Amino acid sequence: MDNNDILRRTRYALDLNDSKMMGIFSLGGIKATREEISQWLKKDIDPDYVTLSGFQLAAFLNGVIIEKRGKKEGPQPIPEKQLTNNIILRKFKIALNLKDEDILELLKLADLQISKHELSAFFRKPGQEQYRECKDQILRNFLRGMQMKYREGQGAKG
Repeated sequence: MDNNDILRRTRYALDLNDSKMMGIFSLGGIKATREEISQWLKKDIDPDYVTLSGFQLAAFLNGVIIEKRGKKEGPQPIPEKQLTNNIILRKFKIALNLKDEDILELLKLADLQISKHELSAFFRKPGQEQYRECKDQILRNFLRGMQMKYREGQGAKG
C-alpha cells in the first residue's frame, strides 16, 4: 500500500477534516498546509497529486497517537524515515488503544480471519524467528475494518 492511500483511508475512517489533519500533523512534529494535505489526498492520476513520504506518514501517525492518547512525558517520538506495514499497524494499535482481540475483530469485519499467533508475529522484532512481515492485504483489510467500525458504525449521516 502506498502512503497516500493509507492517509486517505485513515482520514475517511476517523472522519478527519483538513483542519483536524493539519493539527494532527503538527502534533506529530511537522507543519502541513491545507494545500499539501489536499495534494496528498488526491488520486495518483490527478495532475496535482504529490507523494507522501514515509517520514510524513510516520509524523501523521505519531500525531494520531498523541491526539487519541495524549502527550507522553519527556521527548516526543521522532518519525521514522522508512515505514513498514508492521510499524504502521503497531502505531494504529497504540493510537486506538487496541488489544489483539480488537484487531482480530476489525479484520473479521473486513472478512479476513487470522489467528492470534499470526497477529502476534507482526508485532515481534524483525530479527526474531517468529517475526512475520505484515503484507498489504492485512493492512488494507485492517483499515477497511477500521472504517467499518469507526465510520460506518456511527450510523448513516446526512
